[in-house]
Amino acid sequence: MLKADFKKYTLIFKRPSGTSRGVLKTKDSWFIKLWDDENPEKAGYGECSLIYGLSPDPEKEISSKLQEVKENINDAETINLHKFPAVKFGLETAFKDFKNDGKKLLFESEFTHGEKPISINGLVWMGDYKFMRKQIIEKVESGFKCIKLKIGAIDFDKELELLKLVRRDFKERDLELRVDANGAFSPAEASEKLKRLSEFSLHSIEQPIKPRQWNEMARLCESSPVPVALDEELISLDDDMIPVMLDTIKPQYIILKPSLTGGLKRSEMFIKEAGKRNIGWWITSALESNIGLNAIAQWTATLNNNMYQGLGTGQLYTNNFPSPLEVRNGMLHFTGKEWDLSRLQF
Repeated sequence: MLKADFKKYTLIFKRPSGTSRGVLKTKDSWFIKLWDDENPEKAGYGECSLIYGLSPDPEKEISSKLQEVKENINDAETINLHKFPAVKFGLETAFKDFKNDGKKLLFESEFTHGEKPISINGLVWMGDYKFMRKQIIEKVESGFKCIKLKIGAIDFDKELELLKLVRRDFKERDLELRVDANGAFSPAEASEKLKRLSEFSLHSIEQPIKPRQWNEMARLCESSPVPVALDEELISLDDDMIPVMLDTIKPQYIILKPSLTGGLKRSEMFIKEAGKRNIGWWITSALESNIGLNAIAQWTATLNNNMYQGLGTGQLYTNNFPSPLEVRNGMLHFTGKEWDLSRLQF
């Protein structure tokens, strides 16, 4: 008989990380553990990663929903997780881990064999000019060939100065530049800001305006000199609205965060619909610990997408779980190191 339990765990940032939703010092995740009494050492783990203010999962209902999961784990397909994409991702990956003997080896590939690392972008967090400049230098010096800057928190002209600084030393062929506005621009100002951003040969801009403004976003995607990638736009979208949204907005790219889009299988639905429309895509983690990041990275490695992925967030925390994941020279490697889940006591 299958059994389940859950536990809340607060991850602590090594340094406060600035976003358009404020500065993050900690982040909560809930972990699901699945096991069989006959082989309790072969437990499967899944992570429900929550970003308050962004994750659709109702914060006050998480514990009761996970209690429902625990009580009905042998009938899990009957549990309604429509409003709980993070729980859906956690449960899906816990089952995948459990069925593979709890080895944290969910998908086998050249990546998990240590033969082919995943190319990732280096993330530059929001902050003052000096802090962001320091991060850019560190990322380039550590071997990243793609850098993503969070913008929209400081003076726009200062952000342009940062981009000018980067492009002065690194041409487009040497360094791919992405920016993420997290919906910081108003529809009225977005076109002009995108025009000014286009001077720096950017690969793309994520979510220039807030989601659910489909007509305004469609106009931007049609006219923008910088390719537009949708991120928050994909959250809390019913299945039948996915093709409608893509046909209306016609973005150049979509960005998939399985903890926010409802798991791996549901993210594949977005990928399929994007493929029908020649829309590019890449995968990004959503501040998961190494447990969730491991599942996303292993899945990503099976998708044969050669773009830079957003999978470098495992280095953010002081109390993360030691794992085989390691970032070197702008790439995520799967090494022979052992997992250590001693901090996660159920």
